[in-house]
Amino acid sequence: MQQRTRTTMTIALIGAIAIGIFLWTLVRATLYAPDTQIFPATPALAMSTLTLSATSSLPTHLVIPSLGIHAHIQYVGENASGNMRAPNNFTDVAWYEYGTVPGNVGSAVIAGHVDNGLGLDGVFKHLSGIALGADVSIETAGGAVLHFKVSDIEVYPYQNVPSTLFTQNDAARLNLITCDGSWVPGGNTYDQRIVIYTRLVQTQ
Repeated sequence: MQQRTRTTMTIALIGAIAIGIFLWTLVRATLYAPDTQIFPATPALAMSTLTLSATSSLPTHLVIPSLGIHAHIQYVGENASGNMRAPNNFTDVAWYEYGTVPGNVGSAVIAGHVDNGLGLDGVFKHLSGIALGADVSIETAGGAVLHFKVSDIEVYPYQNVPSTLFTQNDAARLNLITCDGSWVPGGNTYDQRIVIYTRLVQTQ
């Protein structure tokens, strides 16, 4: 009887450990966002140079009505490799805070994840389905709404995203980027990047 009790307790302990490992893996896969969005980055504007009055123009939300997206915007800098960081979860997007502020002349860049570790949809899961001419809006801290229109859609190998993504300064641009293509197991990333190029058309 005593032996049976010990066996039962051992089985219960092993089961509890297994459940704990499973739950930890589930949480990690759902919430943890590996820094795999590696893009060339050219710092242009440090946040510290912004005046207090200019903070009202900073972006707070990205809205894409045709895709049902209304996402909070994180502010990110660079990783250890000197490239743009990705957002730290799968529901927010990330603006490169050392680049152009959306609405100003230059190329503001926003990144988002396509999915998470379990293959569940990320904020930009359906970004590839956006149409030319579609409306993309930025809500600012001061309450303004900046309307952009999609002007071009490009797909690049993940190691060859052009630096013009960050540096084109002929108009007020907003460029969105996410993963696309096939998974590269050894690189812990997808083999392509899709970039949605937009231009400012209206401010409300």
